[in-house]
Amino acid sequence: MTKYLLDYQEGERVVAFCLVKSKEAGVASNQSEYLNLELGDRSGTLMAKLWDVSPEMKEWIAVKSVVKIDAAVQMYRGKKQLVIQRIRPAAASDEVLMESLIPVSPVPVDELWTKLMQTVDSLKSDTLRAIIREALATEEISERLRQYPAGVKMHHNYYHGLLEHIVSLLSAAQSLLPLYPQVDRDVLYATCILHDIGKLYELSDPIAPDYTTPGQLIGHLVMGVEMVSGICRKLDIPLGDAEVLHLKHCMLSHHGEVENGWGSAVSGKTPTAVLFHYLDQIDSKMNALGQTLADMGEEDEWAYAGVLRRKVWRGY
Repeated sequence: MTKYLLDYQEGERVVAFCLVKSKEAGVASNQSEYLNLELGDRSGTLMAKLWDVSPEMKEWIAVKSVVKIDAAVQMYRGKKQLVIQRIRPAAASDEVLMESLIPVSPVPVDELWTKLMQTVDSLKSDTLRAIIREALATEEISERLRQYPAGVKMHHNYYHGLLEHIVSLLSAAQSLLPLYPQVDRDVLYATCILHDIGKLYELSDPIAPDYTTPGQLIGHLVMGVEMVSGICRKLDIPLGDAEVLHLKHCMLSHHGEVENGWGSAVSGKTPTAVLFHYLDQIDSKMNALGQTLADMGEEDEWAYAGVLRRKVWRGY
């Protein structure tokens, strides 16, 4: 059975290919340079120390590069870390699979894509169906949607995690719609699909994502609405169309009340917008909590959950 980074225990030797997620240089007491590295594979990440670093090593060890390490696992302040003995860049002949280097959604991407397209085809609104089909027909958008995470750290933060999040929201929406007839079905489904579409440009890449300059200056809510407006202009759909306005409102309000300071441009003013905000909260928080529980040791009863900013109990 393949062994990944987080499977190794204190005292064990690790010989493996890893992705460099972050790099920070430092100077030791003897004036030699060292590197603090965050190394990752599909199981997660570990911090690593590399002592006595040469100028050449500082140059080729770069964020998002793939390296092969020979290291020992040690405990430092209660957490596992790697002390690297040897390191080299991965070569093409190593044939390292990207799926082994980064966390991946447990649901196959083709399965998620099929469910997404089935929902798009079921939309009764010609306007909303046309907007979504146009977006997904754009090669860059469809390719990114099949790869990008939903975020850097908080939830669905793994390969094609955003697509998993969208399909999960659609499933939850379908279950709840019979209870709330005041909600617009097609606008709700369209919001599930497009609410985070701006993240495809807010985030830098699907491998070791960071926030782009437009992402930091504008944010994915506004970026997503700009994308919808651009599609409407291309398709000659009036920007004042009621369904388009409702969709944009749901996208701009999906982080909740403006007063909460979570990034919404406007507070939800329709049943559909209000329901979607809570659907998004449920799916994102439950995914993050699931990851927190999965990362707990067998003997751990409590763990800190960043998404809730408090400790959570495993239960019994």
